[in-house]
Amino acid sequence: MKKYGAEFFGTFWLVLGGCGSAVLAAAFPQLGIGFLGVSLAFGLTVLTMAFAIGHISGCHLNPAVSIGLWAGGRFPAKDLAPYIVSQVLGGIAAGGVLYLIASGKAGFDVAGGFASNGFSEHSPGGYNMVAALVTEVVMTMMFLLVILGSTDKRAPQGLAPIAIGLCLTLIHLISIPVTNTSVNPARSTGVAVFVGDWAVSQLWLFWLAPIAGAVLGALVYRLIGSEEN
Repeated sequence: MKKYGAEFFGTFWLVLGGCGSAVLAAAFPQLGIGFLGVSLAFGLTVLTMAFAIGHISGCHLNPAVSIGLWAGGRFPAKDLAPYIVSQVLGGIAAGGVLYLIASGKAGFDVAGGFASNGFSEHSPGGYNMVAALVTEVVMTMMFLLVILGSTDKRAPQGLAPIAIGLCLTLIHLISIPVTNTSVNPARSTGVAVFVGDWAVSQLWLFWLAPIAGAVLGALVYRLIGSEEN
């Protein structure tokens, strides 16, 4: 249960920190942090939690990462379901806290997106479904490559959280204009349930694409990263 609790609170922090920065601070008058700040916020949530709970649960914070680690032979199948449930619940709890905070300002309306992921008319840059699908698959694939490589026993020890946090920052710098960046079904679900409507109807892509990308990343790392006999 300690592992599942760690995943709950870790994912809570990721969604509250990342989506919170997007909802509350990205466009703040004159001093808004913009895409760069939101990208850094997501990276910092993973970096800080990796040091805080990595030794407890592995700090997955993401159903796609858990599935990718399983596909890469680093995680037991028996723990997949409880990890994913804990991550999704943590994401929804964070979405609830963020909603309570954001709704404290006059004029707040979730119709503005509430940091939800989307494509076509709901993509920040107007990118279509195919572009969104390719982006989420490729970004999550590269994320898993970095996770598996930096946590390999042959890699420099103790530096994985930095590499993983910076990788997530880079992913957001690339893909916020396309999908508002998911690469994490729990992050997408955590805010989509409060928006409803289009955010829920498009949620399938932000489960399917990150999971497919994570499995691809695991398979690629097994191919290029396996130790020679």
